[in-house]
Amino acid sequence: MNDFYDQLAPLYHLIFEDWEASIVRQAEQLTQIIKGEWSTGIERVLDVSCGIGTQAIGLARAGFRVTASDISAGAIARAVREAKARKLDIAFSVCDMCEAHQHDDSDFDLVICCDNSIPHLLTDDDILTALRQMHDCLRPGGGCLITMRNYDQETRGIGLLKPHGVRDLGDTRYVIFQVWDFDKDQYDLTIYFVEEDRTSKSVKTHALRTRYYAISPTRVVALMKQAGFAEVKRWDDVFYQPVLVGTKRR
Repeated sequence: MNDFYDQLAPLYHLIFEDWEASIVRQAEQLTQIIKGEWSTGIERVLDVSCGIGTQAIGLARAGFRVTASDISAGAIARAVREAKARKLDIAFSVCDMCEAHQHDDSDFDLVICCDNSIPHLLTDDDILTALRQMHDCLRPGGGCLITMRNYDQETRGIGLLKPHGVRDLGDTRYVIFQVWDFDKDQYDLTIYFVEEDRTSKSVKTHALRTRYYAISPTRVVALMKQAGFAEVKRWDDVFYQPVLVGTKRR
């Protein structure tokens, strides 16, 4: 998985039609969810799967004190550059979310894990380990916020095409799409970036591969409760993915 994101880091923003606009929009939506769920007392945020900084950058701009980590050194290197370019003070580091508590302290007000990161863990036991680590990173009364795909609505099969679209950057055109191949409750994902120099007409293709566990959000809710979270609930239609929230007991 870290190799996948190391390779993806320089291209990741192209998945979004407008990455900068997505940073702003997601920060606004997440801030509304945070204020709606916990109302006050959320200042220190730990992002345990920050990637190149989509949520960390937006929340830091919104006034939260953000610490962020990711398993991919390549993603972290880019996130550092992106934060510096925006003059934001975010503490970035490389860490597996399954070791978050050993890596960070236990006084965070909120832990987030967004952009369908949890299903990279391929068993319930691994997800439970990560959730317990997130739980232990929180102060009493602190919150956990997870966003993930609604796999209950995804078709299973082989050769499933998931297009992202076309991106034109100067003289370079990218055609971006995913192909999914299911194996029971897991699937192999290949994301293709077809890159064309529109002047020379030369074309090269980047094909990056990883694997996911198509776990139901309902099952993740149950695992959050097993990890010790209280008041676990699911929010739909407030973000581009289902949002799962829980609170550490006081």
